[in-house]
Amino acid sequence: MAYRTEDRSLSELLSDVTTEIATLFRKEVELAKAETGEQMSRAAKAGGMLGAAAVIGFLDLILFSFALAWALSEVVPEGVAFAIVGVLFAVVAGVLAVAGKKRLATVNPVPNQTVQTLRDDVQVAKDSFARGVR
Repeated sequence: MAYRTEDRSLSELLSDVTTEIATLFRKEVELAKAETGEQMSRAAKAGGMLGAAAVIGFLDLILFSFALAWALSEVVPEGVAFAIVGVLFAVVAGVLAVAGKKRLATVNPVPNQTVQTLRDDVQVAKDSFARGVR
């Protein structure tokens, strides 16, 4: 603000301070919502990947394991063929789960920018108050 404090009454100054604080609070809440929403979107996508990995792994295990095991049973005994197929699908599901877990680990639900600006605002308020008390 470019007002001179000598020309304004105490009630005007208090009114301005209250308005500025309310505006600052509103802006901080908007920033926190935006930042948190972005992180939740990333978390939802990572959760979707993990869910898809589980469903695909399950369906593959059921549908293709029998076909592959019976095809392998032409070369090796039937029990060994089914074991080979089971191990193969477990590896595929494991790779998908690790990829989803890595992506989920990059999610940070704390609105860091908002926290930092709130710290800065508190420091500015302390400095302003200290200057005004003298």
